[in-house]
Amino acid sequence: MAIVKMKQLQLVAPCEERDALFLALQRLGCVEISEFREEAAPAVSKASTEALDEALALRQTYENALALLRRYAPKKKPLLAARPELNEAELFDPRHVKDTYEAAQKLLAMQQRITALRSERAKGETLLASLLPWCKYEVPLEITETESTTLFLGTFPPALAEAQLGELVASLEGLAQFEIVSRDKSAATIAFLCHKSVRTEADSALKAMGFTRSNFRGISGTAEENISRLTQRQILIDSELAELEGDIRAMADYHDALQLALDRSATECEREEAKTRLAATERTVLLCGWFPAGREDSLRALLAGYTCAFEISDPAPEDYPEVPVLLKNNRLTAPLSMVTEMYSLPAYGAVDPNPLMAPFFILFYGIMMADMGYGLLMMLASYIVMKKTKPKGATMRHLVPLLGLCGVSTFIMGALTGGFFGDFPTQVVKILTGKDFALPSLFNPLDDTLMILIGSMALGAVHIITGMAVSFVRKIKAGRIMDAVWEELTWWIVFIGIALMVLGVTSMVLALGGVMILVGAGWNAKGFGKVTAVFSSLYNHITGFFGDILSYSRLMALMLAGSVIAQVFNTLGAIPGNIFIFLLISFAGNALNFALNLLGCYVHDLRLQCLESFGKFYEDGGKPFRPLAFNTTYVDIAEK
Repeated sequence: MAIVKMKQLQLVAPCEERDALFLALQRLGCVEISEFREEAAPAVSKASTEALDEALALRQTYENALALLRRYAPKKKPLLAARPELNEAELFDPRHVKDTYEAAQKLLAMQQRITALRSERAKGETLLASLLPWCKYEVPLEITETESTTLFLGTFPPALAEAQLGELVASLEGLAQFEIVSRDKSAATIAFLCHKSVRTEADSALKAMGFTRSNFRGISGTAEENISRLTQRQILIDSELAELEGDIRAMADYHDALQLALDRSATECEREEAKTRLAATERTVLLCGWFPAGREDSLRALLAGYTCAFEISDPAPEDYPEVPVLLKNNRLTAPLSMVTEMYSLPAYGAVDPNPLMAPFFILFYGIMMADMGYGLLMMLASYIVMKKTKPKGATMRHLVPLLGLCGVSTFIMGALTGGFFGDFPTQVVKILTGKDFALPSLFNPLDDTLMILIGSMALGAVHIITGMAVSFVRKIKAGRIMDAVWEELTWWIVFIGIALMVLGVTSMVLALGGVMILVGAGWNAKGFGKVTAVFSSLYNHITGFFGDILSYSRLMALMLAGSVIAQVFNTLGAIPGNIFIFLLISFAGNALNFALNLLGCYVHDLRLQCLESFGKFYEDGGKPFRPLAFNTTYVDIAEK
């Protein structure tokens, strides 16, 4: 249960070999470049980020171009299609780089034009909406005053009475007149003409009545002329937009090329980002990094081909917080890395929990799900996805195999309980023949609930004691022998003593455990503190162990809940006595039950591992190992 041993690399190379060296390191894929510490060489300077900025801009260009192509010319992809496999030469083939870049630029130019046209069209729509109420107004809109008159063009609330405007005209001693150009539910459009001598009084009175002046700045000619001109422009814009969208769809063949370019650009960005962690002098670059100890020979062989000086060393204990963590797993334990990473990676030098967690996690999941039908679905889904798509991302690469392993456990527990989509076979036989039938089972969740509850808590006790055993061994190896005796060994003796006393064998072992509690609890305390330490230890440990073990009753609860829900849906479907109605209701209910349990069992299983078990031995806080490598999204790089 050990974490992969890491080694530190410190390297000095001439500046002219930097790019070739980094490409070779990325190809090797086992070195994580760490930030160079200025205190190690205060005379050096940090590397420039200019190349990284250019690489990021290029990647953004390809991302935007691909997003545009997906929008207007989406490419249908099979549901479970595997990524194409290329070699490094095909990925970085310079013949395709220029053509793809020009296509991306062309696509982005069309996108800019589409954005500009849509903006213009939106403004035109707004202007048309403001002009339509004035379509019958025959005076050019730019005319708002003459030598002796002022013209107010605007809108009133729709409830405005024409008599109110008449009263205003009368109050201005006949030096004004108005025209209601149009009226609808939203507003009344008014042209109000007055002599300049009463302009101020007219303006104040109109505002008091709710008048809003229309702004036709920059518009010349009548409203009808402008509406006609804008309508023609909108038609031309629509035509050009359709033509541009057609041109984009005509470039659908660049879909794969842009994906390839995006992967290529992403690898370049990762390489340039790693270079920014370097330090440099006028003629050399200085590199610090970490790599797995098992890759030392291949790394030495690679560096031998370059003009560089390097040193490989083991990390000092004080450097452990900076050492990245790589978990050492096999096919059984590797899927549990996803669970560990969701919680927190172990600190470097601590215990890898995956080998310890794998059997318990898989077993607990099967106990909670406990149905042969659900287990078959999980195994089948895992096999198909792994076979067809070959998932690459860290999450999916671990989640899919974990689904299959839990499916095996679910099927086995389902065979023990006789569950196959609940009591599906029983109901089918009864509908078709009228006879009773039941799959053979070792125990039944509905009839043997107490036994399952006791068994669940017994498994919980084993799980917790296993975590304590790991903690015991770690303390012994670290020289903390007394801590191991008073924390773990004492309570094991108490547990054994309780068991022996219940069986009527002897109570002496329990008495020994009690003495060890008294001594161990007050080991470092003084005076009256020894008494309080004993009571505190008893309270914390007894309530803690009882609460932790009681948490494992969820194994029984979820097994029972899943079985009952499946049987309820099967029973509902069987009521009409029609096999087709039964299949419809049973499939729908079991699909819902399966989906809920698939997530619910995972969450509760995760809780049992992270809260009940990890607290006994786990030391977290590790940093994930992120080597410089070809991390592609759309293609796989074939290994040589």
